[in-house]
Amino acid sequence: MINNDILRRIRYALDLSDSRMIEIFGRAGEQVTRNQVCDWLNREDNPAYKKCSDAQLSVFLNGLIIDRRGPKDGPPPEPVLRLTNNMIFKKLRIALNLKAEDILEIMTLAGFKLSKHELSSFFRKPDHKHYRECKDQTLRRFLKGMQLKFRPNTED
Repeated sequence: MINNDILRRIRYALDLSDSRMIEIFGRAGEQVTRNQVCDWLNREDNPAYKKCSDAQLSVFLNGLIIDRRGPKDGPPPEPVLRLTNNMIFKKLRIALNLKAEDILEIMTLAGFKLSKHELSSFFRKPDHKHYRECKDQTLRRFLKGMQLKFRPNTED
């Protein structure tokens, strides 16, 4: 998935304003402007569109974790330079404090059936024998389910 699309979907599902997004970036130690946030949230066909890098999305997700769960001792975590769907899924799970049952419920809301074993394979280390790569469709369904759970009276 495109990082900008992920950022847009998270923003919509959690009903975050521009100011709130700036604050979340700030929690991870990154100062961004309203223009930067707006450029990342624009559609690809908009001339003001700017690509959101893996590092920028990683900073936002780290900031979301800090915002929702509170800061850890020490400096904020370093941004990941190469994000995978599994990392994004894991960071969202941590930020929203979701257990396996919660995630399965969210996936069901989006019309996607997943077993507990399949779900746990996404959160394993890549060198584990039961590790499974999270495909775009799975992440997209999770983000759709987040929208349905956190903003139940909305539809695309």
